[in-house]
Order: sequence, then C-alpha cells, then structure tokens
Amino acid sequence: MRVHHLNCGTMHPHFTPAGLVCHVLLVETPGGLVLVDSGLGLHDSLSPAERFGPGRHYVRPVFDPSEAAIMQIRRLGFDPHDVRHIVLTHFDADHAGGLADFPWAQVHLTSAESFAAQHPRTFMERERYVAAQRSHNPTLVEHTPVAGESWRGFAGAEELTDIASGIVLINLPGHSRGHAAVAVDAGDRWLLHVGDSFYHHGQLDGSNSAPRAITAMERVTAYDWKQVKANHRRLTELWNTAEPDLLLVNAHDSHLLDRALGRT
Repeated sequence: MRVHHLNCGTMHPHFTPAGLVCHVLLVETPGGLVLVDSGLGLHDSLSPAERFGPGRHYVRPVFDPSEAAIMQIRRLGFDPHDVRHIVLTHFDADHAGGLADFPWAQVHLTSAESFAAQHPRTFMERERYVAAQRSHNPTLVEHTPVAGESWRGFAGAEELTDIASGIVLINLPGHSRGHAAVAVDAGDRWLLHVGDSFYHHGQLDGSNSAPRAITAMERVTAYDWKQVKANHRRLTELWNTAEPDLLLVNAHDSHLLDRALGRT
C-alpha cells in the first residue's frame, strides 16, 4: 500500500519554536483511500470557536483551508469520494476536525474512545470531545483491539481486514480513554502512527529537547498519566532499537513528519 504523509493543521503554541503539525496518513488500498486521522477540516476554519473550543488559544491553530485533507487529496489528483474509511487514533478536535469533509466515510475507532466521546465523565473529557465534531452524524465503526493479539510488544491489536489487510488498530490508552495507534504495512516497512502517545522526539531519543510548553500540555490533557509514561517507555525501546522495517511517527512532531517525507 502506498502511503502519503500530510500536514493537515499547523499550530503555534507559545514557546514551541518548531510549532506543531497534524500528521495524517493517506493510504492507497485496493478498495479505495483510507485516512489515518483527519486533522483540521474546512468547517474548522469557518467556526473555530464552536469546533475547536478554548484549547485553540493555547495551541493557536492556523486554520488554513488549504491544509485540510480534502484539499490536499484533490491536489494529489484523487477523488475525495474515494476516501471510504477514516481510522482515528482518538477523537480530539485536531484529529477529528476533517471528518465532516467526508460525511460518506466510515469512521473506525476503539469502542472505549467512541463511548468516551459520547459520554464524557471528567472535566478534561468534556473539554476535549467537542460535540460539533460529530454534528454531521458520522458512521462510527467500533473496534476492541484490547481483546486481540499483541503487536510488537503492545498488548491488544486488531487487523482491520474489512478495510484492507495490513492496517492494524493497536490499543494504546493513556492520552485519552480509548486512544489507539495505527500500523500500516507499506510494503518495504511498517509505519506506526502513535497519535498523541508522545508529542516530541526529544521524549524518546534521550536529548530531553521537548519544549516544556508541550510536555506540560501533555500532562494536563492526559486521561491516565501513569499509562502515558508506560507508553513512553515502550516507545523509547522501539526508538532505540531502530528496527529497519518500522518507521515510528506521531501526530504533532514536525521533525518526524519531515523525516517521513525524506526531508531530513
């Protein structure tokens, strides 16, 4: 499967010189196009307060319509209606904003994340799960990867064979109640998109170069901080092993996006 790496949302938090991106995967499969996360969409640029909430004042999204996944897909020469499936790492606004641009697509996520988004029970969940992101009534397809087999040391994974062989949803809660990672078999290697399981490569490579502004944000927004730290430890092991058949990316590190695009 061919994979395209897209930035679907530039953000500029204070004291974060490199800024943040919304790293989205566009996957060409035999049955059509698949998005892993959707970034910010066209509707977000029109109604940022309603669709993103007060968090926009901290992360300061650009809300550039040209960065929306649907616009980039068109520029690549594809028909947006060929996007039949969207796999979410979680339902935060900067990951789900583009869903409304593809109302015909099925949205795949963990059952725990689907329930949390529709029945928030903590202050942070009520802040992070913006109801406007679901106002177009997306078709949600729930999965329970926690009940599946392990994948490279992660307990619980489900191959989404109804979409395509080689797309795996991996249970990775911590940042949110039902957060997941998504692995894609790109032929010569696997791509592992871990969403918001970490924010900056400096958290894994030993350099401790992650800006404090975003590590503080990570701590504040975490559903289960102990689980986040456990995820950091496992991901650090993967980073240090540097397996040649695995490329590790996350949602917001511009350096990792540049590396995936071969720009570094």
